[in-house]
Amino acid sequence: MIDGHIHIERGAYTLEWVSEFVKRAQETGIDEIRLLEHNYMFPEFAPMYESVCAKSEFVNNWFQRKACGKNYREYLELIEKVRETSFPVKIKFGLEICYFPKYEELIGELTKDKGFDFLLGSMHFIGDFAFDHKPELWEGIDVDRAYERYFEDSVKLAKSGLFDGIGHPDTIKIFGHRATYPLTDYYEALASALAEQNMYADQNSGAYRRCPDTAALGMDPELLRILKKHNVPIITSSDAHCPEDVGYMIRELQECAI
Repeated sequence: MIDGHIHIERGAYTLEWVSEFVKRAQETGIDEIRLLEHNYMFPEFAPMYESVCAKSEFVNNWFQRKACGKNYREYLELIEKVRETSFPVKIKFGLEICYFPKYEELIGELTKDKGFDFLLGSMHFIGDFAFDHKPELWEGIDVDRAYERYFEDSVKLAKSGLFDGIGHPDTIKIFGHRATYPLTDYYEALASALAEQNMYADQNSGAYRRCPDTAALGMDPELLRILKKHNVPIITSSDAHCPEDVGYMIRELQECAI
């Protein structure tokens, strides 16, 4: 089993900290873990967030509190240290990158030839709207239009050629908002773009862990069906941010994807 989306941001970049995630993986029957960081943890990526911070006091406060606290060089050095060390589970290293269409060039410059095993592109903003940060931010939002823009940008993410996978492809559902129209055409467009770029889709339990009353476990069944029809690989993941959450509902995610 694979847990393909695990954040290590809450600890130091040491082999001892990585070992905590390995230990939990063994306890939960996970054979492979894919460790990563949010790109906003590194100052190099800060320009990508200038617009969203300027448009929202909440987002600006979040960014000032959470972002730019890690050293990019030290993270890359940790990757090499892990590769030189023997662990009882397979470990891959990557980066989860917030996708903003106008920053494709910057993303490419900051990630090219850095030695990552994978790059995961994720939607966390629709334009300047931080749709998955807290429910209150949805007040006054046109839900149908938000879904439209979300999937339009998701297709751009896939077609950009920058990423190996797309993170939690329909996490727009996290707080229970639903479009009034069928999403089949958007699912087809996204699956087609992912297939063309040989990308995988992240079957993720993180939204459910955060918001079990409003979020479903993993992707919408119709989206899963369409992804499989297009032969898009599905990678299960916990979106853990601490060792205790590694492997969270991975077996159930696998069953959903069958």
